[in-house]
Amino acid sequence: MSVPALPRRVVVLNWRDSGHPEGGGSELYVESVAAGLVARGHSVTLLTARYPGSSARDVISGVQVLRAGNRFTVYLRALLRLLLRRVGPYDIVVDVQNGMPFLSRLVTRKPVVVLCHHVHREQWGIVFGGTRSGRLAARFGWWVESVVAPRLYRGCRYITVSEISKTDLVDLGVRSADVAVVHNGTPPATVTGERSATPEVLVLGRLVPHKRVEHALRSVAALRDELPDLRLTIVGHGWWEPEIRDEVDRLGLADRVTIEGFVDEATKQRLLARAWVLATPSIKEGWGLCAVEAAAHGTPSVAYRSAGGLAESVLDGRTGLLADDSEQAFTAQLRRLLTDEVLRHRQGRAAVTHAERFTWAATTSAFADTLAAAAGVTVPVIPEPRSEPVLAGSLTAV
Repeated sequence: MSVPALPRRVVVLNWRDSGHPEGGGSELYVESVAAGLVARGHSVTLLTARYPGSSARDVISGVQVLRAGNRFTVYLRALLRLLLRRVGPYDIVVDVQNGMPFLSRLVTRKPVVVLCHHVHREQWGIVFGGTRSGRLAARFGWWVESVVAPRLYRGCRYITVSEISKTDLVDLGVRSADVAVVHNGTPPATVTGERSATPEVLVLGRLVPHKRVEHALRSVAALRDELPDLRLTIVGHGWWEPEIRDEVDRLGLADRVTIEGFVDEATKQRLLARAWVLATPSIKEGWGLCAVEAAAHGTPSVAYRSAGGLAESVLDGRTGLLADDSEQAFTAQLRRLLTDEVLRHRQGRAAVTHAERFTWAATTSAFADTLAAAAGVTVPVIPEPRSEPVLAGSLTAV
């Protein structure tokens, strides 16, 4: 009886990479794990979309990156490459489901592992809604994600990044036993900085509607009389930026809000260390990497209790505060942390300890174990590398 081989040649399908203008935490996760797998002796090929200034082929941290198609056609282009074996020989496919799956199981007999950060029930309407055609597109997208994908990938192994996301997948019909929870690692706090002398709130993330940056803006507007020195810094870029700038002007916050756009890793870490509080009003996150990044610098977070994995990456009352689903509640929790120095410092110290639990080495090891399980291989425990993989790509996009 033959024993399945350890899956050493991995193909990853992801709709964008970290250099993409809309790249974010999902891409950081994929490329950090890919670099970690390469460091462990695997070969990894990433199929993803082209974008202005990108090359068709690249090698980043040992990962071969093949780019073709745009945000819509990347799915077909990746499937054709897989079907026609234009990626070379491979042992296993990782199909990254950012709402829309690649449907890779239709074109390969190799094991497929589905990486799904979170279920996109709420986002479809926000991103595509508003017009009749948009609402139809949203309904179609949700039907593919919630009905087609669970049936097509039945029996496949899944990886997700929080217990809450696992529950959402099980609710769609995925077997609980098929879902492994592999948390994000946390980039180490290698850059230090001084805490601001005056109250400062930071928002870190892509500027898209479902991040709901406007909630943070309106919270600052509500608190400006009580906290006359309060400032808000927004780090990130995205197609929703003009609307955010319009809201800044409408609220009369031009003298209190700074939109930094894309920043390098060192600047991001200094801003995380400088802020008193990280505000994350997103409607849904698979994990909430930015909250744990802030925690590594002793900066507590405020987020919504209903926002998926943020209820796990932020420990309510210990490393930050969770708000019930209203802007008033979000503002009230933000006010508590900004005005209670003892509470803020206590939660900041606990946040550092919390962040230290999550490393990319541990994430990669758990991910590799799931790939082996999908191939029917039992592997011995291998000591983790002494250091985190060095990522050569542009992985500080948020």
